Formats: sequence, C-alpha cells, structure tokens
Amino acid sequence: MTITPTKNNEKLTLALGGRLDTTTAPELEKVLAAQTYDVTELEIDMKNLEYISSAGLRVLLAANKQMEAAGGTLTVSNVCDDVMEVFDMTGFSDILSIE
Repeated sequence: MTITPTKNNEKLTLALGGRLDTTTAPELEKVLAAQTYDVTELEIDMKNLEYISSAGLRVLLAANKQMEAAGGTLTVSNVCDDVMEVFDMTGFSDILSIE
C-alpha cells in the first residue's frame, strides 16, 4: 500500500493506493498517529485503493472517532465500487462522510 500525505494548514489529505488490509493497516495507523495531532480536517482519498479488509475498517473507525473527539472531521473521497460495496455491507457508509 502507498500512503501519500498532503498537508495544507489544518487539513491533511492521505491518498491511499493498493490494499488496506491486516498487513498494511498498522502503517496507516502510524501515519495517522504522527500527522493528525494538529489537524481539524482529515481526508482519506481512496482513488487508488483497490481493497479494504476489516483491519482497514477498524483504522478508519478509530480515525473517525479521534477526529470527532477533537472537534474535527473525517471525509473519505473517491471510493471505488468494490470498497463502497464493503462500506455498504458493513454499515460504514452510514458512519463515514463519503464524497
């Protein structure tokens, strides 16, 4: 998986590519922990993300809770059909702000 961060003032965009699964979820957790301390807007751009597992869902849920607790927002963008199907089946499409 690739993670490309772009920070603009208090907004952080993380562009993900490849697969977000048990092997790669810890890498995303580390990036989130290191770069979201002063962020009020977090965007996860999934344009190049092909697959997400339950481990990836767990990281997104934790990031969403963290942003809400800090008074910020998490937005997920450019979701492909396969990942959107997972979001719909798991109810994440009702939890996350998806553009």
